[in-house]
Amino acid sequence: MRARIKIGIITLIAIISLVTALTGCTLWKTEASTDDIPAVKNFEAERYMGVWHEIARLPQRFERDLTDVTATYSLENGRLMVVNRGKRAGEEVVATAVGDFAGPKDEGAFRISFFRPFYGDYKIIYLSSDYDLAMVTSSDRSSLWILAREKSISLDRLLSLLEKARTWGFDLTKLEYP
Repeated sequence: MRARIKIGIITLIAIISLVTALTGCTLWKTEASTDDIPAVKNFEAERYMGVWHEIARLPQRFERDLTDVTATYSLENGRLMVVNRGKRAGEEVVATAVGDFAGPKDEGAFRISFFRPFYGDYKIIYLSSDYDLAMVTSSDRSSLWILAREKSISLDRLLSLLEKARTWGFDLTKLEYP
């Protein structure tokens, strides 16, 4: 009898964990949600493709101690392909993902998966008119990346982006500059 109860509890915990993971924890919206920040409109996916350098980021476990980080985007059969590269202690670290548009194809919003079948939000919230500078977030304000086509940007451009991020409620005191 005790074995059945233990197995039942373990099964229940596993089911709750799976449902939580599959829903992306969206059952519990927090104040940190980015739902109020729109993805860029008039987005041209083909122009966004290529290599982007990480200028700044809010800390993420999967990027701990990474430097020289790039993200390379391509479209294959209508799907977004992502290859992230960086260096940790001199060794190259590579992570690949696949994604789909989260809405209309002229909006900069995707659902991306590094660990299928689990997907997360990828929302471009700022994109320069010449597609050389971008700010990206996810479903909450604990994620923010400033990306550029070049390895560095001017201080004026960085300060302008930081001001935008501040007005959107991101905690800039935690930003890392890899």
